[in-house]
Amino acid sequence: MNRTIAILALAALSPLAPAALAQDAAPATPAANAPAVAIEYAVMRTNKGDLVLELDRAKAPITVENFVCYAKNGFYDGTVFHRIVPGFVIQGGGFEPSGVQKKTEAPIDNEWQNGLKNLRGTLSMARTADPKSATSQFFVNLKDNDALDRPISGGAGYAVFAKVIAGMGTVDAIAREQRGVRNGMQDWPVKDVVIEKVVVVSKEDADKAIAAMEKRAEPAAPEAPKAPAAPKNATTPAKKKTAATTSAKKKSPAASAKKETKKPNYYNEELEKGIGEDLLKMKKR
Repeated sequence: MNRTIAILALAALSPLAPAALAQDAAPATPAANAPAVAIEYAVMRTNKGDLVLELDRAKAPITVENFVCYAKNGFYDGTVFHRIVPGFVIQGGGFEPSGVQKKTEAPIDNEWQNGLKNLRGTLSMARTADPKSATSQFFVNLKDNDALDRPISGGAGYAVFAKVIAGMGTVDAIAREQRGVRNGMQDWPVKDVVIEKVVVVSKEDADKAIAAMEKRAEPAAPEAPKAPAAPKNATTPAKKKTAATTSAKKKSPAASAKKETKKPNYYNEELEKGIGEDLLKMKKR
């Protein structure tokens, strides 16, 4: 299986782009009978969040048809973003988490002169030094990469065909993932960033997906303030004693003597006995 990693002609322009994107080298085969639709939409679900894509079939008919066919055939399901270069691009759509490169269809023509620019959030086709070597892999620009619009590699630039219209927060989060080396390839995320599925959708469904993403991103509404609870065992403040009330409460010696015959500790003893029995029963349970 061909795992050739091409070298982008940005090496002299950017220290962040030492290696290019793996693609098979084969004769270019333009897509045929593409439907006459100007703009299409797709939702890319990843384990880091969703992206909603706008596909410009009017300006990149061959590239969009190629991407749509891979998506509808389930090719992207389970592939990974295998290359992350902060401040440059994140690239995916061709490798499994194990590092195995998936077999692709034939390469397509390079539509790099379609008027679309490699601006932040746009998707372009990855390729080798051969301008007509792009197959399934793509990259998302993390910034405006004007150099990719010029004929810097094989006498051609890189073909833009779509843009992220919702989910750039997810793109930026992916760009912050820790990187390492896997199967000899640099800038591979230490933790897999998986493309779970790419679904081609209608504009209505794309709008619904965007609304759902915005709703999930909304901060939770603060709870209404609650009235302070009454303190436990609250008692009414004792009234100030006066000489009149003190004298009124004094009882005769006979009444005091009668009170003593009621064994004031009797009820306390029974209460303590009852509590002790209840505890004993609880322990037996």
